[in-house]
Amino acid sequence: LNDGNEMPAIALGTWLGMNSTFGRAPLKSDEVEQAVKWALNAGYRHIDTAWIYKVEDQVGRGLKGSEVKREDIFVTTKLWNDRHARDAVVPALRESLKNLQLDYVDLYLIHWPCGQFFNGTYDTTDYLDTWRGMMEAKKLGLTKSIGLSNFNQGQIQRILDQGLEKPAALQVEINLNLQQPELLAFCKSQNIVVQ
Repeated sequence: LNDGNEMPAIALGTWLGMNSTFGRAPLKSDEVEQAVKWALNAGYRHIDTAWIYKVEDQVGRGLKGSEVKREDIFVTTKLWNDRHARDAVVPALRESLKNLQLDYVDLYLIHWPCGQFFNGTYDTTDYLDTWRGMMEAKKLGLTKSIGLSNFNQGQIQRILDQGLEKPAALQVEINLNLQQPELLAFCKSQNIVVQ
């Protein structure tokens, strides 16, 4: 990463999808915990989760139940949309850390560029303020690296134009039907890892 930290290229994602009513897919109380243990035993060293997935506690139990040392595991989690206020970022990460039973994560991402509360109203917080909260979380040692998820080139450029810390990573959907070559080229030119 551009901040000197290293991130394994392949990760176990813990998003379980949604059911037909757009609720979280049902799962057993140890389903993700077991998946994390199996993945680590199989050689995975990067676990990706998010507060909104509602499985951080299982990820934490899986990490604790593994024989792999914490310093050998790269953990990513994400800030949810209802916590975009600058002063909400650190408490949100502390909650995730408690769920994960960790002292720090390796990468903390803003999940989406726009804030939205659970009642459906949009948060008017500028994501530049959210980013400043992310920088504070890093300064406190709660995360080693900070990055973005689902941001476009213009939104990233706006952060860069402010002279703020450069995002270390961008997590976006890329596949055969959504290749995003311009975004990839832009991130490469800015030394931002795309995952």
